[in-house]
Amino acid sequence: MSKVMTTERIQLIFFVFLLLLGMVVMATLSRLAIPLGLAYISYLITAPLIIYLMKLGINKTSSILVVFFGMILLSSYPIIKIVPTIKKQTEHVQYYFPKIEHYLKLNYQLFRTKLRKHTGMEISGEAINDLIIYGQEVSKAVLLKIPVILTSLLEWIFLVPLFLFFLLRDGGKFKHLVLRVVPNRIFERFYYLFHQFNKQLGGYILAKFIEASIVGLIITIGLGILDVRFSILLGLLAGITNIIPYLGPVIGAIPAILLGLVEYGPNSTFMAIVILYAVANVIDLALVFPILVSQIVDLHPVIVVISVIVGSQYLGVIGMVISIPMAAAIKLFFIEIYKELYRNSYR
Repeated sequence: MSKVMTTERIQLIFFVFLLLLGMVVMATLSRLAIPLGLAYISYLITAPLIIYLMKLGINKTSSILVVFFGMILLSSYPIIKIVPTIKKQTEHVQYYFPKIEHYLKLNYQLFRTKLRKHTGMEISGEAINDLIIYGQEVSKAVLLKIPVILTSLLEWIFLVPLFLFFLLRDGGKFKHLVLRVVPNRIFERFYYLFHQFNKQLGGYILAKFIEASIVGLIITIGLGILDVRFSILLGLLAGITNIIPYLGPVIGAIPAILLGLVEYGPNSTFMAIVILYAVANVIDLALVFPILVSQIVDLHPVIVVISVIVGSQYLGVIGMVISIPMAAAIKLFFIEIYKELYRNSYR
């Protein structure tokens, strides 16, 4: 009996050591961690399709190739058609930065004059100047980051499909290998948590992708109807930022509002832009989010905000995206611990 206990204890220590080692390696090799994480998320989304094709009688390798070619065909046309337009609009939009700066300074001065005239109050102009300088520095930093981002994207385009292929082909073997080192007394619980985590992460990412696509499409079509410049770029930005909970829609709306003010002033077109973003956000919050996302994770808004902030600190934008399912997984883990403690207390 003691020999069995000793073996299980050694197995548990080894399992914990492997978990910690994996976390240290992933934290150290962050450049490799992001494409590997993206490949794993893609694996969770595409694995059910592979299983479905295999049920139809197609072998595993052929099923993987069918999915790969399908993904390439579905993504190649939009990339060929839209990417050149986005690149062109990105080059043109930077010329609006001085116009936005001039507009903000001019209207701030008018606001100060009217406020002094009607109330006698005087406010310092340093705040807006500091804000404009900060905005310029951020804009320059973003523009300087573009070559780095493009380099990372080129790496990801090569690494993510490579990792995804091996995960789809050998994912079962890897899963079996991981489960072999799990101690017997926690095997059932670990397997349940592992399954639930994969289910929540894959479902959440897929739901957020669909949600972001719907919001981006609404904004792009709406701005196109209003004949607003950079409609595709602004729609893409709205879709991408919408992935970030709560803060994303606000971040995505700010560039369009600033460009609308500079281009049209506070007229009917500008108001139409504001209404468009408000309507898109209402549709998202009232229909899309409850149907697609809220059924997958059940977290308090405060926990969501804290999770997003912590995720952004460690993994940037990727961390903000995956912070919610990670928080849901941690919640699930603590619920299981509580259940175990509750069961033990009544034995």
